[in-house]
Amino acid sequence: MRARDLGIGIGDLPTGAHNALTDVPGVRVGHTTLVDPPRVHSGVTAIVPDGVGPDSPRPAGVFVGNGYGKLLGSTQIAELGALETPVLLTSTLSAFRAADALVGWMLERPEGATARSLNPVVGECNDGLLSDIRSRPVREEHVRAALDTATDGPVVEGSVGAGTGTCALGFKAGIGTSSRRVGIAGEETTLGVLVQANFGGTLRVLGRTVTPADVGLPVPDPLADTGSCMIVTATDAPLDARQLTRLARRSVYALARVGAAYGHGSGDYGLAFGTRPLGTPAGPAVVPDDRLDVLFTAVLDAVEEAVLNSLLTATTTTGPRGDTRHALPGGALLKRGR
Repeated sequence: MRARDLGIGIGDLPTGAHNALTDVPGVRVGHTTLVDPPRVHSGVTAIVPDGVGPDSPRPAGVFVGNGYGKLLGSTQIAELGALETPVLLTSTLSAFRAADALVGWMLERPEGATARSLNPVVGECNDGLLSDIRSRPVREEHVRAALDTATDGPVVEGSVGAGTGTCALGFKAGIGTSSRRVGIAGEETTLGVLVQANFGGTLRVLGRTVTPADVGLPVPDPLADTGSCMIVTATDAPLDARQLTRLARRSVYALARVGAAYGHGSGDYGLAFGTRPLGTPAGPAVVPDDRLDVLFTAVLDAVEEAVLNSLLTATTTTGPRGDTRHALPGGALLKRGR
């Protein structure tokens, strides 16, 4: 079940048709999931803006809440405000192989046909508790499969793709997504988010703390905050790179709503991109800064709901050393809420 299946809707803004990142026109998502219990629970998730390439970049911004992680390609985004490849999410030690595979895939496509330089963007979370991370199971064919099968329909959540081996807030977590429809500057626009949740803290649902013991689950051994959370936001609202950086910043702030600890060993990253190029004579005017508040609200609400979805749709998983993280049971959560 997702949060809304339990009657938990965050905020007052309406969602898109699938309540997912793919509600933003021109954005597709694909997963490759690698499972060989109990040794391997890993994978890769691809977020693919239609037509993106070095000659057709999309405006983008990035924000680092706590920088204990790897977001490959982030410095060029911060410098130039441009995204020129799809965004990949994967396991920490597989990030570098995924970046190489992404470069090869891009160079073979029309969008990369003339490229002499390319900035692959790859984020990661450490799934070493529930997977043999040193085996680096994600290979080129897995990256290509995620890119090639990316679709614009409903997004599979939980223990899939880059979220197969992740855990957060004392529970099994994974991939989660949500969207909001926003009227801004006289135009109907959509904002969507996707999270790869793998961070420490104590879960908060609608302002109330929820621990494994509260919902009848074994209490896991405490761990240092050695995970991360990667948050990708997309919108078709006409924003420039500076404004998208402001959105990315608030996406990381939103983790506080669900109880994130922002610990020493947690890499908390937000990346936001727009789907339509700006600055052309026929293009829409950039949204004035004093009209951005509704988008800020949208990203805060969507990230909170996406994290809850990542927990509620996950599957209880045991790793190679016997460590187990249990999925958050929706039924028990409802009973506690009453």
